[in-house]
Amino acid sequence: MKRSDRLKLNLKIIADELCLLFGKPASRLADEHKILDVLIATKLSQNTTNKSSYKAFIRLKEKFGSWERVAEAKESEIRECIKVCGLANTKARDIKLMLIEMIAKYGKLDLRFFKNISDEEIYDELLSFKGIGVKTASCVLVFALGRDVFPVDTHVHRTLNRLGIVKTNSPDKTFEAANIVIPEGRKYELHANLIKFGRNICRSKNPLCSLCSFYSRCVFEEKSTYRKQSSKAMLENNFLILEEI
Repeated sequence: MKRSDRLKLNLKIIADELCLLFGKPASRLADEHKILDVLIATKLSQNTTNKSSYKAFIRLKEKFGSWERVAEAKESEIRECIKVCGLANTKARDIKLMLIEMIAKYGKLDLRFFKNISDEEIYDELLSFKGIGVKTASCVLVFALGRDVFPVDTHVHRTLNRLGIVKTNSPDKTFEAANIVIPEGRKYELHANLIKFGRNICRSKNPLCSLCSFYSRCVFEEKSTYRKQSSKAMLENNFLILEEI
């Protein structure tokens, strides 16, 4: 069996097991009206909890009513509105700048034309804006446009490396390696459940290796040490902001 075929089989087994643990996420339906919402929500979610970033997102929507008004607002007003989540200074500046740049490029804040162009063209468009990376662009493709793409955040990057699916040193490298072997039609499902798995069990610090269904597959060098520690599962950290947008 070729290595790529073996990886695909392993990923199918992992995806099936994660569905038993966390359930199968509801399919994402394309809604081009949500593109900007997903962009802003993803920016807000960086380096903070999904619950805090969701509060900040709702506050922005309630205070300003439209992204055009956010673009026109003072940076200090935006910062005050989103201070509930981390890095409010940086995020307020980046969000305002991104919206202004989009208006300058497209004449208005309307990205609905994305529904009629390819994934590659959407990446080209979004990555041309400062502060938008591969993960953010991938989230737009999945959560706003229903495309079969596999966004990679730090949880996904960590878990796939520990499971031996990839051997990479950055989320963007994991994105490149994983997208070609993830089973067709299961990229969103695996993305969502690997995040939950990474938050609850395969944690960055003090992973609960004694509770892991994939212990025998795992290549994490310290797994035997953590397996000896008594552990209790807390499968409650499952809120994903983009599932609520």
